[in-house]
Amino acid sequence: MNAAAPGEAEAALLTCCGSRRWARRVAAHRPYPDLDALLAASDEAAYDLSPADLAEALACEPLDPVIPHQITPQATHIAARTALRAAHAAYESRFGHTFVICLDDVPPDEALDQLLAGIRSRLGNDPEDERAIAADELRRLARGRLARLALLRGAGHAVTESRPPPCPDSPYVPV
Repeated sequence: MNAAAPGEAEAALLTCCGSRRWARRVAAHRPYPDLDALLAASDEAAYDLSPADLAEALACEPLDPVIPHQITPQATHIAARTALRAAHAAYESRFGHTFVICLDDVPPDEALDQLLAGIRSRLGNDPEDERAIAADELRRLARGRLARLALLRGAGHAVTESRPPPCPDSPYVPV
């Protein structure tokens, strides 16, 4: 990340968070002495997102539910996808943006339940409160994606994608 050209660094950062302002800001403060410093800069840039920056980042989040097949039987998987699509439609209708939740610390076998509980509970939020929660979830997602990106690059793997899908190893399940 430190050695990448500015445009290359920003493109890689946009795979973590879809806000161009966030990506430019994180890229502009390089070099970072370690991963903790990079993550701190990511957090700081995320806390400073304007409503327009947040809308831009949320618009880049994937809309399709991703539920690992290995943790759900086929019938449950189909029912879960149907429930998630309905909940997502209700959420997007109410708040005008996609639902985001970071499930990085949730065991894969609990991710589906946490996702459904999260979207259902947040549907009752006031729009301003929900925007703040979505911004925090987006910050947490960016942090996890950035850590995985840095680890992949540190291990010598090139990352060439420009936007979603986010890091496929994440237990995060976008809706």
